[in-house]
Amino acid sequence: MNTSSLKCLTLKELMQLTGISRSSIYDRINPRSKRYDPQFPKPIKFGHLTRWHLSEVDSWIKSKIENRNQ
Repeated sequence: MNTSSLKCLTLKELMQLTGISRSSIYDRINPRSKRYDPQFPKPIKFGHLTRWHLSEVDSWIKSKIENRNQ
């Protein structure tokens, strides 16, 4: 099994990778927000820890790049 496919990101790592602020990330995952993005990767909860799956984040970024080029 490829361990890089199992890598999870902290909020800080997610913010660095995407360039999106903390509040904007939580807006994107909140269905009640006007900035809600149903395609944005959903967080994974490990008790009180919140993480994002790296491969899902990579796919989301790639989809944004592909959509921009169309």
